[in-house]
Amino acid sequence: MTLATALVAFAFAAASLLAAQQPAKSEKQGAAGGAPAGTTNAEFAAAADEVLHQMSEITGLKLLTPLKKSLRSRDQIRAYVINEMKEDKDEAERYAGQRSAEAFGLLPKGFDLDNFMIDLLTEQIAGLYDPKSHEFYVADWIPAADQKMVMAHELTHALQDQHFKIDNWVKAARPNDDAELARESVLEGSAMAAMVDYLLQGTGRSLQDLPDIDPSMLVGDMDSTPMLKKAPPFLRDALIFPYLDGLNFSAAIVRPKGWDALSGVFAKPPVSTQQIMHPATYFSFRIPPKADLPSLDKDLGSDWVRLEDNLMGEFGWKEVLKQFLGEDRATPLAAAWSSDRYILFEQKKTKKLVLITRLDLADDRATSRFFTAYCEALDKKYEKRTNEKRQEDSLAFESPDGGVFFKCLQMSCVSLEGSDRALFDKLNSGLHWDAAAPDKAADRTTVQRRDSGTTAAVSSLK
Repeated sequence: MTLATALVAFAFAAASLLAAQQPAKSEKQGAAGGAPAGTTNAEFAAAADEVLHQMSEITGLKLLTPLKKSLRSRDQIRAYVINEMKEDKDEAERYAGQRSAEAFGLLPKGFDLDNFMIDLLTEQIAGLYDPKSHEFYVADWIPAADQKMVMAHELTHALQDQHFKIDNWVKAARPNDDAELARESVLEGSAMAAMVDYLLQGTGRSLQDLPDIDPSMLVGDMDSTPMLKKAPPFLRDALIFPYLDGLNFSAAIVRPKGWDALSGVFAKPPVSTQQIMHPATYFSFRIPPKADLPSLDKDLGSDWVRLEDNLMGEFGWKEVLKQFLGEDRATPLAAAWSSDRYILFEQKKTKKLVLITRLDLADDRATSRFFTAYCEALDKKYEKRTNEKRQEDSLAFESPDGGVFFKCLQMSCVSLEGSDRALFDKLNSGLHWDAAAPDKAADRTTVQRRDSGTTAAVSSLK
């Protein structure tokens, strides 16, 4: 598992949601009969063995080899976070990821992502299963009652690892970030689902009996944690997504046929976050077509380096749209995602960025809606703009960061941010689109734009 999916604090919120459905427990007991705070190593090991046996019964996954387990201090947790962050992706990969998020407007420029994530994860991590060392451990400062909830979640990972080699399974999706996040969501969502069944033991009910779970009910307490409260919205959403959307996806798998059905997902994993967000698309198993972009490396020149070449997926585009237009409008727009690709270039000396994107949509109507909405998003992203020209299917203007160009044709939209008209024409030519015709576009005055505070009105998407 990557560090982005190492949090298990969301298990506590789920436990609160289900608490009313469980028999009352004494104050000296925790969930599922946990021991009082101040658990010794021997008590911890015994409790872990007990929960491990229960999770094996719930998931149908047998323990194949003995499992190492231990309590860890906060300093040990922090050291693990730092080491895992470096091992999961090297410094250049982490830098490229951060710069990509900045280019899309998802993180503030100059945001100290590495140190923030270290502090955030140290605060949030209550327990971990490490697939590299095949060891499970729990934070020694959390109450014993909560330790059992953490065990239920993380020991599910331990069992999955023995059967499916989860670290290799997740990384097999690389370099497709969207597909990798989808696989992480299977892991975290299925562990959440198993934890739900663990908490419902003795009630005569199980996940298969529960109605659809509203994710918003599971995140209410997350705002009370200091670092998570300070996190940019994109980081919060990226951390929560594998747990909550993954839970709904796993429930859609488990409810009809039981836990045995989950092994089929490991054999045929989801290929996009769209399949996590809309499980019906997984069952139809539509493979997103490849979204091509021409190579513009030579056109930019030797003083530019390609930092990133990847996919955003429905989740990523929803985050971009949400950043500027709000969640209610972002959700239906992003749901029309069919495929995408983006390339990020950085100038070696100045660190200036050029972002090129392509988004393929479900149909012409969705393209029209996206064009109107994304024009507004670009207006909000670049408050200082000049020489703005707009046609029915294209937008162009100058910003302090360089030229911004956006165009849609049929069921595809492309954008270029940070360069000039000549490079955008190269992009259009490489796609075999007609080059945009700036002379035919009508200028929009600064007064019109600033008086309204927005671009042309956007039609209702619902």
